[in-house]
Amino acid sequence: MDNVNKNKSKVSCIIPFWNESERLHTVLDEIVKVKNLSKIICVDDASDEDQSEEIKKTYPSIKLIRLNNNVGKSGAILEGLKYTQNNFILLLDADLRNLNYIEIENAIKAVKKTQDIDMLILRRIKAPFLVKITRGDVLSTGERIVKKEYLLKLLESSSKGWQLESKLNLFMYENKKKVFWVPSSGINTHWKWGWKTDLKYHKKKMTDIYSVGLINLIKLFLFFGKKEYKQD
Repeated sequence: MDNVNKNKSKVSCIIPFWNESERLHTVLDEIVKVKNLSKIICVDDASDEDQSEEIKKTYPSIKLIRLNNNVGKSGAILEGLKYTQNNFILLLDADLRNLNYIEIENAIKAVKKTQDIDMLILRRIKAPFLVKITRGDVLSTGERIVKKEYLLKLLESSSKGWQLESKLNLFMYENKKKVFWVPSSGINTHWKWGWKTDLKYHKKKMTDIYSVGLINLIKLFLFFGKKEYKQD
């Protein structure tokens, strides 16, 4: 098998982060246990504290990229994509709790086994009730395995900040791509930097989510990401 075909069957992981401190280490402690990942790439989006030496020492298998300027989540992921040739990309948020490496391994196995999957969402089954009734456990989760070609298309043309999940969802829906979800125990941390910074963060995040338009968000709420991938 040539290198091109080998890369089509492999998955790389990209974890963008900004000022996550110990939360990042909690995620990395779990993700390094995953055996069927080709590469793990952490992109430091110009955090106030440089953790480069500590990360390199503690997790020598991880590729660390530290940006000089803050470019936002979409920009950090785009930078990370420059360092992988694999066809599928696992995206993970850096502030996750309860992450389970076995669930991630099973998700990767699903993509490798059924390679016509365009996106596999790791549904946050332990998300709070309010998140679930708004379908944020599927629509807004940052944990998903996506074909690299679609990520590049959106990141290079239109996605900025936290727009990526909504724009990915809309792209997959409008282009009738094959999207499934699998259960994941991971949940993110909502309040972490102090109320002023957190409120500013959530305001910007909600603005980016609504950038696809209310009508499109309603369509996604009603029709998108409904199918669970069933393991044999």
